[in-house]
Parts: sequence; structure tokens; C-alpha cells
Amino acid sequence: MSKGKLNEKTSKFLLELDELKAKNLYAYFRPIQSKQDTEVVIDGKRVLMFGSNSYLGLTIDQRIIEASQQALAKYGTGCAGSRFLNGTLDIHVELEEKLAAFVGKESAILFSTGFQSNLGPLSCITGRNDYILLDERNHASIIDGSRLSFSKVIKYAHNDIQDLRDKLSRIPEDSFKLIATDGIFSMEGDIVDLPELIKVANEFDAAVMVDDAHSLGVIGERGAGTASHFGVTDQTDMIMGTFSKSLASLGGFVAADKSTIEYLKHKARSLMFSASMTPASVASTLKALEIIENEPEHIEKLWANTNYAKQLLLENGFDLGNTQSPILPVFIRNNEKTYIITKMLQDDGVFVNPVVAPAVPAEESLIRLSLMATHTFDQIDEAVDKMAKAFKSLEVESFIS
Repeated sequence: MSKGKLNEKTSKFLLELDELKAKNLYAYFRPIQSKQDTEVVIDGKRVLMFGSNSYLGLTIDQRIIEASQQALAKYGTGCAGSRFLNGTLDIHVELEEKLAAFVGKESAILFSTGFQSNLGPLSCITGRNDYILLDERNHASIIDGSRLSFSKVIKYAHNDIQDLRDKLSRIPEDSFKLIATDGIFSMEGDIVDLPELIKVANEFDAAVMVDDAHSLGVIGERGAGTASHFGVTDQTDMIMGTFSKSLASLGGFVAADKSTIEYLKHKARSLMFSASMTPASVASTLKALEIIENEPEHIEKLWANTNYAKQLLLENGFDLGNTQSPILPVFIRNNEKTYIITKMLQDDGVFVNPVVAPAVPAEESLIRLSLMATHTFDQIDEAVDKMAKAFKSLEVESFIS
């Protein structure tokens, strides 16, 4: 593509951004000038943070910060290579062993990011004559990983087990089939009906992979995720997770039986051709995992905050859909009003994330709140009061207070 054609293509998109910026409604890439805490500093002002995925509030835990600093001193800033070659440290192996035990699997392999953790298995487990079945609301990394596989990709209606069964029934019986799903869906906040999904998978001899990015440290025994939550760990073939949320770091992993993990070590291109997790990130994750396993009060407080906030929002007339988690989608169902309310709330000291078309259908646009264990009830009260004020002033139709 020539430079002129490139500019022509990108300029069309810039027109859309310029229109938002001209209205002072652009709500992305907002620079934060402080730690990722329940309160942050933006443009020198205090803002309540209700848009973070740090569910347990561990990103500011001094024990984790010190573990990261100690790893920097011992190992340096990076590994200068992939895990496949020179980039494997003893702490990488230690973390893999502890993660496998944590989620109840034989083995695990680390990836440098959560996104890569989905790209890796989904791009290499299946081939041209195989099938991947995806919930239509799965994370983008699952969708992109499936596109790299050369497999036939079929989407089924969100959390609709009957539609999944119908789709599976049309696939050749002797073909290899992989069902990939989020555990907790990152925008809707609902939880996959994993026991029923596994029943259907067994009926059609399909493998199951669960993305636990938003489930680890949130649900399951000691926060071990979706399969643990439902007691079906032994029937879930692959469990994927990230470290950038409850585990207060950066990176990801896949856990499964030993043969599957050995296969991924030698076939997953997002592992073999990417630099390995930095020592500081590994050490941070190890310490966060230790805290989660030994201090259940963090998860208990997260759910106390979640239940309090959900009840308060519902009592005030907000539409929360079918959420079952610390992710609270507050539906506005209008793209422009979603942007306006996001800006109004930030100006009033509350940070939330706008979710608009094409990420969701325009009639399902929303602001996404996420709870942290370290929020106080007073902070939740303040945020809900300011939200009610903004929704009333803009006459949001889905707001029935």
C-alpha cells in the first residue's frame, strides 16, 4: 500500500476521533499520575477509580513491590530471549509449578501477556480440518487466536448451551472440536454455565478451554477460577489465566495435562517467538499468588463490596443486566450518552470505562464499573450518588429511578 493510500485509510478513522475530541468526549488513553489504587490522580485531581481490573487491590501491596525489586536486583530487567531458548529462569519454572497446583492441573506454561496466552494454544491446537467453537462475547484474544489457526470457526449465542449443541450437531462426528469460552465475561460480568457446557462437550467429544482472566482471585476455591467454582476442574481440558488483574503483575499462563503443555512449549508461536516474562513480573506474580492462597480475606472483601455496590445500584434504578461478578455493567443503551456520562463522571471525580459500538451493539452500550477489595463503602456510596446525578441530568431512558 502506498503512503497516499495509507493516509487515506487512516484519515477516515481520524475524522471519527476528531469529532469525539471536538466535543470533549474522547475517553481513552487517559494518563494516570499515581498508583493503580481506589483513588488515582488525573490532571492533578483526585478521582475515584472504578475502572480497574485490580480486583484484590494488590498492585499497591508493599510485599509485592518488594518482591519485584528483589528480582530486579538478582536477575536484571529482562531475559533477552524467549523461553524456548535462553529466556527460562528458575523462577519461571517455580511459578509454573505453583500455578498448576493452584488451578488443579498437572502442568502449566507461562506467556508474556494474557493476550498471547490465548493466541498460543488457539493458533496451534487445531488445524485446517478441525473446528473451534466460540461464545459470541468472548474476549478479542480468543477471537484472534482462532483466526490464526486455519480452523473452521463457529460462534454460538452468548452463554446459550442449546445453540452450542445445535452448532456441534452439524459438525462431522469424527472431526476434532475445541470449545473456547470466557469464564467471567469481561463486559457483561456473567459467568459461563460451565457444567452444562461440559455436558454438551462430552456428548460431542469436544475439548474445552476456559479463559479465567477475570475469574482468578475472584471465584472458586481460594480464587482458583471457574472450573473450581463449579467443581469441574478434571473435566476442563485447558485453563488460561492472566496476571494483570487479581495477580497484580503482567503475563499469563495455560494449565493442562503434561502432554498438552509439552505440545504448547514446542508449537505455540506466541511463546516460542516472544521474549519471556520479565523477572520482576514473575516475582510479583509469585508473591501475589502466595497472598491469595494464604489470605482469603481479600476475596471475601471483594465480594462484600460487590454485593453492596450491586444492591445499591439496583435500588437506585440502574440496569445491570445479568452480571454475577465484580464487573458491573451499567447500561445506557446510547453511544453518545455513554461518552457524555463518562466525561461527566470524570469531571465529578469518578473514573469509569465506556463500552460502545462496535465493541457491543449500540443498543447495549454501557459504562463498566469494576469493584476492588480495597474500595470502601463510602467510596461506593459517593460513586453511585454521582452516577445517579449524571443519569438524571441526561435523562437516560434505561435509568428508572
